[in-house]
Amino acid sequence: MVSIDTYNACVDFPIFDAKSRSMKKAFLSTAGGAIGRNKDNTVVVEALKDINLHLREGDRVGLVGHNGAGKSTLLRLLSGIYEPTRGSADIRGRVAPVFDLGVGMDPEISGYENIIIRGLFLGQTRKQMRAKIDEIAEFSELGEYLNMPLRTYSTGMRVRLALGVVTSIEPEILLLDEGIGAVDAAFMAKARVRLQELVKRSGILVFASHSNDFLAQLCNTALWIDHGEVRKAGLVDEVVEAYEGKGAGDYVRSLLRRFDEDQA
Repeated sequence: MVSIDTYNACVDFPIFDAKSRSMKKAFLSTAGGAIGRNKDNTVVVEALKDINLHLREGDRVGLVGHNGAGKSTLLRLLSGIYEPTRGSADIRGRVAPVFDLGVGMDPEISGYENIIIRGLFLGQTRKQMRAKIDEIAEFSELGEYLNMPLRTYSTGMRVRLALGVVTSIEPEILLLDEGIGAVDAAFMAKARVRLQELVKRSGILVFASHSNDFLAQLCNTALWIDHGEVRKAGLVDEVVEAYEGKGAGDYVRSLLRRFDEDQA
């Protein structure tokens, strides 16, 4: 059974030179959280603190919060990139992380070869990925560049290739960060359609976004992450209202009513 269970999961990043204010600021800006000390008296950034999640098939969870609040750190915890410093995280199911898109790709080999490598990283077989190559090539619109080493690609080209691969698989757990960016508007519009299809095929979705439209469209619950902790959990409109105010909550409710009417 597809499931996500975390029990008081914490992620700490040690700061070995506690006198270095610039290092503290760098960690806080990338990881969020508060500065504390662990049992060895080492100064740490508490990027995530006491996260308790229990998700099952059909759950669609939106993550809201300011930049650096811990949303991306939580996605990395659920994907297995980070291990809990304390507590536990039990993830059952095939995970498709749509963030950190360069992970699992080799700059020295061709785009075609990276399609295979990235697919293996996502739990696919070589045979499965070979069957998807033509479709991924068409989606990415990279043409002859697919024969060239990845190091010759621009950032946007790498994103195109990685998006083509990750959206071609059948995920049981989809971890999605809206802020993947770095591609032109026309391609991103095409990618959004493909991502929405991917969401429909997934068992569990965890989606970090600043777009209330997307949250209302794709999610049935939400979490407000603030300084590494869950500030509020509940229905999307309730969490958005707690985070942004009544106007934002009313807007989400109007969207949800419209979606319900369209489906009726």
